[in-house]
Amino acid sequence: MLGAISISAQKAIRILEGSGYQAGLVGGCVRDMLMGKEPNDFDVTTNATPEEMKFVFRNERVIETGIKHGTLTVLFDNEPIEITTFRIDGEYKDNRHPENVTFSRNLIEDLKRRDFTVNALYYDLDEGIQDCFGGIDDLENKIIRAVGDPYKRFNEDALRILRAVRFSSTLGFEIEKETKRAMLACKHLLKNISAERIADEINKFVLGKNVKNALLENYEILGEICPEFVKMNGFNQHNRWHIYDILEHTAVATESVPPILPLRLAMLFHDTGKVHTFFRDEKGIGHFYGHGDKSAEIVKSYLHNYKYDNETQKEVYELVKHHDLHTEADEVLIKKRLNRMGKERFLNLIKIQRADNNAQNPELTKMEHFDILEKMVDEISSQCCFTLSSLEINGSILMENGFEQGKIIGDILNILLTEVIENKLENEKNALLNRARQIYSQI
Repeated sequence: MLGAISISAQKAIRILEGSGYQAGLVGGCVRDMLMGKEPNDFDVTTNATPEEMKFVFRNERVIETGIKHGTLTVLFDNEPIEITTFRIDGEYKDNRHPENVTFSRNLIEDLKRRDFTVNALYYDLDEGIQDCFGGIDDLENKIIRAVGDPYKRFNEDALRILRAVRFSSTLGFEIEKETKRAMLACKHLLKNISAERIADEINKFVLGKNVKNALLENYEILGEICPEFVKMNGFNQHNRWHIYDILEHTAVATESVPPILPLRLAMLFHDTGKVHTFFRDEKGIGHFYGHGDKSAEIVKSYLHNYKYDNETQKEVYELVKHHDLHTEADEVLIKKRLNRMGKERFLNLIKIQRADNNAQNPELTKMEHFDILEKMVDEISSQCCFTLSSLEINGSILMENGFEQGKIIGDILNILLTEVIENKLENEKNALLNRARQIYSQI
């Protein structure tokens, strides 16, 4: 037995075998189990045709998820198991999907159409692993290698190019040389891939444990998504804050921030604007004034073009735009930041700045400053007023005390909040009412 195989997957395989068919696990689940990981799902493959599978599983709930291409989903105790017939792919005309598929009884024909050797492993519950393309050796040597001719594999499905980049990040594997050459030669085909599928691969890539090396080794391919990545490579920053070029700095910073999607995306794009804003002064020192705004424009375009949800777009845009915003360890200033950004985004900004600083000159570290800021944010957010909702007065109270309903109520409350934040006014009902009357009399 290989690892902890789902009871439902085992059941599906045994039912097929009991009906006279060949069946086993294939692909990523086999790879993950060999690496000692728990698979996210279990893919079963079989020589039974879809119609034969429908008969075999006639007593189970069957969903015809992709019957045209030989795939059914069978539910055992509400656990979905995807089962696909051995197949041979027809001609690819769109660099993504075959025009048609031919069902096969031959396992090897099915395995040789797959993307990478580590994903072309088959596991029989009784006979064990069948490895037709050296996938186990590549797993042991941490190599990503295309099955067969890599140029053919990537022309069939250009998304495989980004899948290789993603695996190099998530698995920490090196891409085999001929596979890498084919990726570079075929990278222009990514223009034929849907925005959603590209975004999905980029998201998985950026969350990988080896994202630093994967970015540095594959920046030319990622340049098809964002051209600035190519321009950033080898770009000397010419100032004492930086020991890396822009791309190296970005790679180190991205891996330094916690693997949370908005944070990692923000770090990936935070300095893309530097190649557009760089200049050197009379002393030869490099400057990038306004690069935060330019980087924010670039990431806004990326997030829009690749159809991210509105919440992610706003969060990443704000973090990139303000990543260089310095905050002194000052109570009033921190309350103003909290008022504008909210606690969660402000803490995320500190995480961003911490990672940014970690990728700069280690002799100029600001880590102690970020420690102080985080502690102050926790204390201030639990004790101080920095939002309208935490004022000890509201519009209803003002109207109960004779204030005229309308826009003036909101204006007065905002003035009161500003004065409370700036420690000019106590957040106490009577003090707020008295000050509100003064403001009202002056309007």
